[in-house]
Amino acid sequence: MSLAVSKQSNLFYQSGSRRPLLDKASGIYLWDISGKRYLDGSSGAMVSNIGHSNPNVLAAMQRQMQRATFGYRLHVENEPAEQLASAIAQRMPPKLDRVFFVSGGSEAVESSIKLARQYAIASGQAQRFKIISRFPSYHGSTLGALALTGMSLMSAPFAPMLCDMPKIAAPTTYLDTDNLSEQQRGLRYARLLREEILRQGPETVLAFIMEPVGGASTGALVAPDSYYQEIRRICDEFGVLLIADEVMSGLGRTGRWLAMEHWQVCADIVALSKGFGAGYMPLGAMVARRDLVEAVLGNGGFVHGHTYAGNPLACAAGLAVLEEIERLNLLQAAQQQGARLRAELDGLLHRYPFVGHVRGKGLLLAFELVAERATMEPLPAALNAHTRLVDIAFEKGLIIYSRRTRGGRLGDHFMVCPPLIISDPQIDELMEMLHASLDQFSHEIGMS
Repeated sequence: MSLAVSKQSNLFYQSGSRRPLLDKASGIYLWDISGKRYLDGSSGAMVSNIGHSNPNVLAAMQRQMQRATFGYRLHVENEPAEQLASAIAQRMPPKLDRVFFVSGGSEAVESSIKLARQYAIASGQAQRFKIISRFPSYHGSTLGALALTGMSLMSAPFAPMLCDMPKIAAPTTYLDTDNLSEQQRGLRYARLLREEILRQGPETVLAFIMEPVGGASTGALVAPDSYYQEIRRICDEFGVLLIADEVMSGLGRTGRWLAMEHWQVCADIVALSKGFGAGYMPLGAMVARRDLVEAVLGNGGFVHGHTYAGNPLACAAGLAVLEEIERLNLLQAAQQQGARLRAELDGLLHRYPFVGHVRGKGLLLAFELVAERATMEPLPAALNAHTRLVDIAFEKGLIIYSRRTRGGRLGDHFMVCPPLIISDPQIDELMEMLHASLDQFSHEIGMS
């Protein structure tokens, strides 16, 4: 039976729901096999930063496929991996110049925490093992990364299997009702890290991991400027490593190679993926300070690895993606088009009383729905707004990405993160479909 008409599938993912079969993709659009076109308003899961079917990337992959598609890292080195590592290091802050390749974001985070731990052992600090993270947060779905993830809905089934790690509150200042300024709030949230380090015992704390701009768990949350430098200062005070999870925010999405650069903060270890391979091949990386890596390598080696690490085909694609980001000037485009799209999203606040907040940086943007803007009370969970609005938009040919905002159980936010190549007319098209979707949703819930 043809898959186009089959009601059965041997595949399964998170749920039993089905979507149309993909036929082709180009630029910022996807087409299903019926010919219906969809505007990719979220770059998949914030992955397809340079758009779909870029001919230069495809040509680079074809050239590499004709030479070699696999070479195991313990047997041979390969030129694409060496070139990509050099290219990434050149675009990182000076201290970050050692690169370890993986195939995805969860692997990048796992690699980061394992390097941190092995550095502690190599440097005579074996008592350090605790990694503080934030709630809400998302760092991956493997057990090590899940222990850091502050999203109870995801972690609860696996609680007996996890080495649970301490959490501090994410800097959700838009929900605060105190009389502090934003900068004061930023410092207050940052100093929660200091309090937690002292509570845990500074000698036991290994690292702090954070998303510089929030991803799926907090919907493009940006902390006040004061937060970032204070976090770096506190980590330095206690000898705690700072790990930046830039899986979603890195490599141009916010208008810089790393989102941390907006605040002149350099992490000790960075996790990259998503826009790194940009949907062309599974690809990610851990980038770390040279002294950390050399200490670990000098103490018996890095006890960690994945079969496809440094795969030549994936690295050839990744190198071509970097070249396209620069050729198309997409860092500047993320800033300019991000400002234009942000202004359009801000307009939702005037049109829809149930849009409570708009946030983000560059083209990593989101809006949150609420029952009451004055109190930021979330919509009733039973409405399932985070899935219903996505379904309405999908019917109209717009793909957006949603999650539950407050720990995975309450709240509804929607990521609007199109490819960085999006043009002005395409932003207009996106917003036209988004307005139509919100109009229908508001009618359904009786808040029009």
